[in-house]
Amino acid sequence: MKKINETLIRFGIIFLLFALSGATLAQSSFVTVNGILKDAKTGEKLSYAAITVPNTGIGTVSNSDGEFTLKVNSSLNAEFFEVSHLGYATARFKISEAAGQEKTYSMDTQPIKLQEISVVPKDAREIVEAAIQSIKKNYSQVPNMMNAFYRESIRQRRTYLSISEAVVDIYKAPYSGLQNDKVKIFKGRKGSNVKRADTLMVQLQGGPHVSMLLDIVKNTDLSIALNNLDNYKFEFGTIVNIDNKLNWVINFSPDVVKEEPLYFGKLYIEQDNMAITRAEFSLDLSDEDKASRFFVQRKPMSLVFTPTSTGYLVTYKQQNGKFYIDYVRIELKFRCDWKKRLFKNNYTLISEMAITDRREDNIVKFANQEVFRSDMVFTDKVQAFTDVDFWGENNIIEPDNSIENAIKKLSKSMKK
Repeated sequence: MKKINETLIRFGIIFLLFALSGATLAQSSFVTVNGILKDAKTGEKLSYAAITVPNTGIGTVSNSDGEFTLKVNSSLNAEFFEVSHLGYATARFKISEAAGQEKTYSMDTQPIKLQEISVVPKDAREIVEAAIQSIKKNYSQVPNMMNAFYRESIRQRRTYLSISEAVVDIYKAPYSGLQNDKVKIFKGRKGSNVKRADTLMVQLQGGPHVSMLLDIVKNTDLSIALNNLDNYKFEFGTIVNIDNKLNWVINFSPDVVKEEPLYFGKLYIEQDNMAITRAEFSLDLSDEDKASRFFVQRKPMSLVFTPTSTGYLVTYKQQNGKFYIDYVRIELKFRCDWKKRLFKNNYTLISEMAITDRREDNIVKFANQEVFRSDMVFTDKVQAFTDVDFWGENNIIEPDNSIENAIKKLSKSMKK
């Protein structure tokens, strides 16, 4: 029987006091597409858009500045790539016209055509219940092998203390049954810039393993726990377009009091097939003591930890009639106060994982010793920043400007 401790679905935040004294990358040719996504009318940059190659599992996401890089193996002879974003019409562009240069790609908003809307159910919860009942129909019932790019960063105010990133392999178990997803690191790198003046180091426990546990459709007993809808009240929000399909937006909020905090958020459910395509949620922080206990794995006794905001985003992408997890982003902000000392700092922890390829053939489970476990610290498992061409043909998430500058600084510090 599947039995996972609830503590595994969040990062264990570990505070440590300082003492101040795979596989071989196959060589093959590929085409690289670089670009910036913007709203066609306003010029606003579009972050976290999905960029994919039709009829393949290849894809990536745009960063917070709307920038992206997509690498496509030449042997695929792919002609187009597609871009989709919440509320925008899916756009298709020629790879041959984009390769080897950085271009700006404009996206048009997609108006809602009310006449396309069928009879709206009276109860928002009925929509969620129907989506849960449709999981076997809408999501893969066979194992998949996925490749993904994972990055996590820790920032103290505006200064990055560490950045770690990796290409990971994922054994994606069927969406029904008792098998669990497994993650292993293919290749990775890190940089750390801890000042001698700092007396506190923050580490994240769980890494990419936590990202996979936030697949709310696969793990209905974790995070927002779709297997117990009585915890929440549900209300209709707006209607939006995702990949040119109409989606209900269902708002949810806590309806009971539990020992551990619940969530506020939104579920996006496609009208045609009742599939959950997106989830945005945040933890209820109204009880600071309860929220603090939820996150902290280990800390000095004299440290007061206060979470100030949380944000979780999970998206799914349809391919060949089935939906698959596509992108996961976690952002945690908190404040640390030392008792009886004039010492206070604000921290921001961010992790994101984008699925960059997927296949269903010749699936082999990982050996136990290869698997990244929930008790591991990701930064302990990857190597230092070195070669600028480190990623080769692997698709990654482009770093935003602040992270890119931080990587350069951390790289220089590693060479000294």
